[in-house]
Order: sequence, then structure tokens, then C-alpha cells
Amino acid sequence: MEIVDSHCHAGQGDGLTGPWDTSAPLGAYLRRARAAGITRSVLFPAFHSDYAVANREVAMIVAARPGRFYGYAMVNPARDAGRVHQMVSHAVRAWGFCGIKVHRHDARISREVCETARRLSLPVLYDVMGEASVVELLATEYPDVAFIVPHLGSFSDDWAAQRTIIEQLAAHPNVHTDTSGVRRFDLLAEAVARAGPAKILFGTDGPWLHPGVELAKVRALRLPYAAERLVMAGNWLRLTARARARWARQPESRAGILQEVPPPAHAPAPRADGGDPWAVQPGAAVSQR
Repeated sequence: MEIVDSHCHAGQGDGLTGPWDTSAPLGAYLRRARAAGITRSVLFPAFHSDYAVANREVAMIVAARPGRFYGYAMVNPARDAGRVHQMVSHAVRAWGFCGIKVHRHDARISREVCETARRLSLPVLYDVMGEASVVELLATEYPDVAFIVPHLGSFSDDWAAQRTIIEQLAAHPNVHTDTSGVRRFDLLAEAVARAGPAKILFGTDGPWLHPGVELAKVRALRLPYAAERLVMAGNWLRLTARARARWARQPESRAGILQEVPPPAHAPAPRADGGDPWAVQPGAAVSQR
């Protein structure tokens, strides 16, 4: 059975406040993924002050092993405002990237991001960090854009947020989730039962979480073979089919991206939360831990 890890970080960050913005090395991850039988991995950057730089580094990693790696373009909706479409379309045309990654830790998702995804037929992986209510707006405002909400809505085990995401998975055809970092197994099982296996993507949040451990959760669901194939690879292949087909038809070579990555244009501003993307958010109504 083909297995696609739809959620893995790669490359260097420049914040130096924790693993999430320092480095995402793939050495141990690849050994573990190979042992688990994972055949493809979708890569996007660690947190960075300049995603144009970080995306290019990921593109170099993807280009070194085409077919094994695929890329998503990561953007900061606030800092990259006005150039999101330019950044993403370049990543699609030049590097074959097939999705967009946005994290609430950087900024809330914007219309610019959603319009770019619509125009380029790309799925959006948006980590809402527990702000689950926004998914209702996204799903109804952009019914032709596929949204993937990782961690069932909260890496921090926000039970209320995860319950909300299950409701939205069941209600909206364009809302999906991934299995990475979901520790409340019964909620994952309920998501599959309520929304169906076509709404769930296997992911690991590598390289920081063990791919074999993350895969074991999906195996423990004991899904029928056809349903397990959807979760393991089929859903990701369907959501990215148009973008991957577009790249396959393009005559451009990837050789041109194998160049030195320029240094960041500026240093990241210090954050009150120490840069921790899973810290409690100031003024949050519901605890993120």
C-alpha cells in the first residue's frame, strides 16, 4: 500500500527559539519513515522570518529526490501581504509545489491566501491553533478550495476545538484534517466515523514526531482496506492531482533551483511567547494546553 506523509517540515528556520524555528533535519525521519513503509513525504518549511528563502530551501530538498518529496509553499499572510500570489505561483511554476501552508502562529489566514489557492487549484493546510470557528467561514466563503486543518484543529489537545472540527468535517465537503499529533485517539476514530475516511489525511508532523508512531494510530483504527488506502495516500493524491498534473506537463527543469540560498532579509522580531507556536495565546478564551 502506498503511504504519503502529508505533513512534514524540512530545512532551517532562523528564529532560534525552539526546534520549530531552528531546524527540521530529515536524517532520522527518513530512516524511520523507510522502516514504517512511507513512500512519499510532503515538505514545507520550519518557521522562518522570510518564507521566500525558506521555500527555496525546501525546493532544493524536493528537487534532489523527485517523486519521494513534494513541496507546499509556506506564507505569512500578514508579512507577505501583497506578494502571496507571486510567491506561491512561482513555487508552483518553478518548483512543482502542490499546496499552501499557513500557520496561525504567524498570522491568521487572509483572503489573499484563499484567492491564490482558488486561482491555482491548490489545497491549503491551515493550522488554526484551536481557532476552529474560522473554518466555518472558510468553508462557506471558498467552497471550491480544499482546506486541511492539521491535528484535528489543535496540536495542544484543545478538546473543544477538536470537537468543533469534527462537526465541520462532517458538514463541509471541502474541509479535511490530518492525523498528525492527534493524541486523543477516540476523537480521531469519531472523526472517521462521522465524516468518513475521505476527509482524513495521514500526516506525521515530522521530523519532530516519529512517523512510525503516527502511522500506528491510523493502523489502530482498523479501517477496511479501501478506507485505509484513502487515508494513507488516496485523499492527498486527489486533493493535489491538478497541481501535480500541471507540473508534469511543464517543460521547465528543476536544475535551476540548485543554487545557494540567499540569507534572510531581516531578523525575526522577538515574540512575547518565546516563539513557541503551541504556547497559550494572550487573551485566548480557551486554553491552548
